[in-house]
This record gives sequence, structure tokens and C-alpha cells, in this order.
Amino acid sequence: MPMDDLSLVARISVWILPVIFAITVHEVAHGWVASKLGDNTAKRMGRLTLNPISHMDLVGTVIVPAALLFLGGFMFGWAKPVPVNWNNLRNPKRDMVYVAIAGPLANLLMAIAWGVVMKVGYMVGSANEFIAMPLIYMGYAGIFINAVLMMLNLLPILPLDGGRILAGLLPNKASFLFSKLERFGFPILIVIIAMGWLSKILGPPVYFLQTSIFTILGI
Repeated sequence: MPMDDLSLVARISVWILPVIFAITVHEVAHGWVASKLGDNTAKRMGRLTLNPISHMDLVGTVIVPAALLFLGGFMFGWAKPVPVNWNNLRNPKRDMVYVAIAGPLANLLMAIAWGVVMKVGYMVGSANEFIAMPLIYMGYAGIFINAVLMMLNLLPILPLDGGRILAGLLPNKASFLFSKLERFGFPILIVIIAMGWLSKILGPPVYFLQTSIFTILGI
């Protein structure tokens, strides 16, 4: 859905809630699952809250999304990672997979929920355009940002969730060797972004998820 016809203020109004919820709930999901599996670190530090201020990262939650929104680039962002002490988990290697996958799964559920918001906007129709259009635009933004965050975090690069999942699924020796690559994770990601490869990597799966949601909801 093109948003080029919206003013900058309107675009900020459309994107701000979906971005904040996408990033915040993603992190809370990690901490909540960790608490259920034996690690209460996030709970003790007050991070099991939907208050976005508790999870806000100045660069990842504010500056990067704002800059991309202004430039019309591939929208994404991040929050402060929820602290997890793997040693507190009942089965650290196995439970690491569950904790890691909780974030992308939360984004999938939110993408579907925003799809419902978009559907409601279309159901309201042109007779109530003042209500319908914000719901449609915000719903689309919610689907898109959650699809991007889900697919981005599923990349098999440490310390992204996909890397954590892969490390948990690999045999012990291979997992140990793979974990040693974590210090190269962010430099690799920066190179991918700088070379313009990120949109090419994420574009197809993001489009597939979007169209699947549209199809299921009849949008």
C-alpha cells in the first residue's frame, strides 16, 4: 500500500504504534518464555512490561526507524535486548531455542492482529472514511513492520534469534563452534545492510507473509 501521498506527520502517526508494539512485544516475549523456563532475570529487572520506555534503545527504537521513515527506506528497528541468563534455564541448550523463537512468533501473531485491524478498516468502508483510512494504513504498517522484524530476526546470524535457534539445534560440538562466530554477527549484518542486500534477502519472505495474511483475511 503506497504511503507516499501521506505527509511526514501522517506517516509518523501511522507507523509509531506498530513500530513500538512490534519491538516491545518481541522483547517481552523473550523474557516471558525465559521466566516460564526458569530464568527470572528479565522479571527482576522490570523488563516484563509493555511500557516501551523500559525497552527503548535510542538508536534502534528512535533514530533508525525515524531516519528510514523519512528516507522511505526498508523499515526496521530494534529495542534493548531482554537479559536472559542461560545458566538459569532448566535445559539451557533446548530452552534457548524456545526463548529465541518466542520473539519472531510474537511478531507473527501481531502481524495477523494488525491484519484484522486492516480488515475492520475495509469493513467500515468509505461511509466512515475518517475512521476507516487510519485503520487501513496502520493495519498495513503493522503487518509490514512485524513481517520485517520476524524475517530479520530469523536470519541464521548470531546474536539474532535465528542464530540462537540454529545454535540450539546443532550438535554440541558444532553449536560450540558456531557460537564463537557471534562477535562477527553485527559486522556481517552491517555489511549486508551497506551493500543493499537486506531488502533483497527479506523482500520475498516478507511479501509472502503479507500476501498470505491478506489472502487468509480476504483483504
